[in-house]
Amino acid sequence: MKITVLLADDQAMVRAGFRMILESQPDIEVVAEAANGEQATAATRRLRPDVVMMDIQMPGSDGLAATRRITSDTEQHSRVIILTTFERDEYVFEALHAGASGFLLKNAPPEQLIDAVRVVASGDALLAPSVTRRIIEQFARRPVDPDVRERLESLTQREREVLVMLARGNSNSELAAALFVSEGTVKTHVSSLLTKLEVRDRVQAVVLAYESGLVTPGRSPAP
Repeated sequence: MKITVLLADDQAMVRAGFRMILESQPDIEVVAEAANGEQATAATRRLRPDVVMMDIQMPGSDGLAATRRITSDTEQHSRVIILTTFERDEYVFEALHAGASGFLLKNAPPEQLIDAVRVVASGDALLAPSVTRRIIEQFARRPVDPDVRERLESLTQREREVLVMLARGNSNSELAAALFVSEGTVKTHVSSLLTKLEVRDRVQAVVLAYESGLVTPGRSPAP
C-alpha cells in the first residue's frame, strides 16, 4: 500500500516541488494540497492521509493551530511533520508539544524529505539533528508537570535506560548494541514506554524526558 501524504504550504511552487519529489517514489502518493490551516485540517479529516507535511507560517489559521486540531482528534491517525526554518524555532517547539511527530528544515535535500515521510508513516518520529538541541533546550526550561513525573516513575529501570538513550539520539541498532539485546527487544521496550508515558511516538517521549529532568542538555541524565 502507498503512503498517502497531504501537503500544507501557502506557496504553490513549494507544494509543487514537494509533490514532484515525493511522487517520484513508487510507494508515496500525494492525495491533496492545502494553502492554509483550515484547508489542511478539513482535508485531513476527509482524506485521513498517513502523513501531513505542515508549514508553520500560513495566512489565516496557521500550521500550529492546524497541528493542534489534527493531533487532538482521537479518531484521526494522521501524523504531522512540521516544515520549518531556524528563525521560527519557538513555533516548532509549540508544534511538537501539540503532538507533531517531528520537523524538517525546508531546505533539506530531497532524500531527507522522502526519508522523513517513510519514517513517520512507519510509526516512528523524526527530528532534524541540526536544530534538535535548540528545541530540546526550550523544553528543558519548562516547569515540570507533576503528572509527567508520575508517568516516568511507572517505567522499569531498563525502560528508563532506553528512554535516556532515545533522548541522546540513538537508533534501534545502537540501542541494541549498547544494551546487548536484539532490535526486536528494543522495539518491545520502546513500545512499552510509549504506552506507559501516554505519548504518540519517540519525539514525544524525548520531549517528556527533557521536561521531567531525566535528561538535561549537555549533562548526564538525572538519577
